[in-house]
Amino acid sequence: MSAIRLLVLGAVRLRGRAHGYQIRGDLEFWGAHQWSNAKPGSIYHALKQLAKQGLLVAHDVAPSTAGGPPRVEYEVTQAGEAEFHGMLRHALTAVDEKPDVLTSGVGFLVDLERAEAVALLKERVAALESWRAEVMEHWTPDSPGPHHIGEIMRLWVVQADSGATWARELIARLESGAYVMAGEGERDLSVLSDHAPPRRPGGV
Repeated sequence: MSAIRLLVLGAVRLRGRAHGYQIRGDLEFWGAHQWSNAKPGSIYHALKQLAKQGLLVAHDVAPSTAGGPPRVEYEVTQAGEAEFHGMLRHALTAVDEKPDVLTSGVGFLVDLERAEAVALLKERVAALESWRAEVMEHWTPDSPGPHHIGEIMRLWVVQADSGATWARELIARLESGAYVMAGEGERDLSVLSDHAPPRRPGGV
């Protein structure tokens, strides 16, 4: 799965209607250009591809003040809604994807109802525990090895353990009422690049 598709669909969906520059600004504000392939070219390409596939609809708005072509604003279609939620559920449960897929999913976690988010994270924990058990069937930390390949198994076990710990802790926070989830109130728009409070000089 490509993280950029989820990021772009989710970012457009959050704004309702948005043009490419706004989406680029939001993704850069979230740091997505550092932990994913959300570079300017990839963002604009994804917008056009998603529109071509019927997941976004493109609206021409007023021409630019510089005399260029009309600015294009995008909006998520009904098919795009289904695609977004399908990718989001996959991102939160799949343990064999690249890290940017999970990170993208966490960024849109609050677009799910609380009970579903908890259920998906529990599914992730179960998958990680299953993966760990499979590794341990063929390797144990105390078993002597003739070469350094055992370090790969150690890495997998540590990743499974740390990933499961993070997911369990997030489940506990959600069950305690953390965050405003879908259906519970207005979405926090301070996550948008032009809604966030200004940064202090020298601050972050």
